[in-house]
Amino acid sequence: MPELRKLPPGQQATVWHCDPGYIGLDTYDLLRQHVVSHHFRFDESRRAQLFRSPHRYIWPAELDLMAQLAGFELETRHADWTGAEFTAESPSHVSVYRIPPDR
Repeated sequence: MPELRKLPPGQQATVWHCDPGYIGLDTYDLLRQHVVSHHFRFDESRRAQLFRSPHRYIWPAELDLMAQLAGFELETRHADWTGAEFTAESPSHVSVYRIPPDR
């Protein structure tokens, strides 16, 4: 789940991790629902290596609609693989769909 609440109006990036030798930040294109994760690693000479990972995020409601159009229905949704309750504050989700028995 994208962390859009951390994104003030007009800002396009959030830093999600910062350690000596590493910075991780995400840049967002809110209109296209795209996020690019940027991973900066610094060696002993302070030279940076950059790895980018592009993603398109979707909301659970969009996923439910796509599943419904494909003939599936939502069976369960949890916040993570341990089965924690999914809430508006959940940073992730695990959604399980099934084909209805009458099909």
